[in-house]
Amino acid sequence: MAPAPDGQATPPPPPLRRHETASRRDNLNGALYSVAASLGFTITSVMVKQLGLIGIDAFQTVFVRAFFGMAVIVPLMWRLGVAPWRTDHIWIHASRALLGGLSVLCGYYAFTRLHLAEVTVISFTVPLFVTVLAVLFLGESVRWRRWSATAVGFAGVLVVARPFGGTVELASGLAVLMALCIAVSVVLLKRFPKKESQLLMLFFFLLSSGAMAAWPGVAGWHEPDAVAWLLLAGVGFCGLGSQALIIRAFRIGDASFVAPFDYVRILFAGTAGALMFAELPDLWTYLGGLLIVGSTLYIARREALQQRH
Repeated sequence: MAPAPDGQATPPPPPLRRHETASRRDNLNGALYSVAASLGFTITSVMVKQLGLIGIDAFQTVFVRAFFGMAVIVPLMWRLGVAPWRTDHIWIHASRALLGGLSVLCGYYAFTRLHLAEVTVISFTVPLFVTVLAVLFLGESVRWRRWSATAVGFAGVLVVARPFGGTVELASGLAVLMALCIAVSVVLLKRFPKKESQLLMLFFFLLSSGAMAAWPGVAGWHEPDAVAWLLLAGVGFCGLGSQALIIRAFRIGDASFVAPFDYVRILFAGTAGALMFAELPDLWTYLGGLLIVGSTLYIARREALQQRH
């Protein structure tokens, strides 16, 4: 699964076992939820970019977004009896929250500086980083086919970033860092028991991202007008809603069936960038995107085949 472009991706639960394969209807519904989430994430990135154009920087956006997110999450936690102090995994939560906060700051900055399609393409490198991290920290075995696909995917990142002149634009580097932070977060997620509350994960993420953005966000505060406040609220609510949709998609459908539908975000991002900001991705973005998407699809296919055997 590719990450959410706002940097707050919460990976789906472990894949279903062979005898728990989802029905055709569940898979189709899961695909629809995934497409809806992709549209929501694209709308969020459009609002983030528009905020940057009117002078609201990434720190202020993340800080206000955390406030609106907390306004939704805290009442839900209180209603369901979910308390942060009852967890036995505070250090894992803290690590994931710090990584999530860093990823959303990097992602929002990248969206304000680069084309929407370019950042979206780079965000699909999360499965590539997860492959490497799973070998290093989880002791998983990866054969040469997946290593080859991973190398091709990272070559695609170089094509998109275009460091051919010896330099890489800061925003491109931060987009890659966003993907790496989310990948480490995915690996940490494997250390949680299945019963650990996803609301609790979102709570710590919002708390961390808000705290990280608080000082620079307030120090460089740009007074929002009515339109900016609407956009800020939209970023908070649309981001959370999209995250809920993608979690739902992977809960009811087979991961191997649902995951490829997330790549529709490339189409959404390219269309939105062209219509809203006159952004036309160049040949390098298309070529790099082809390498990244092709390699991650191959890795997903190999994992699905291994699960069946």
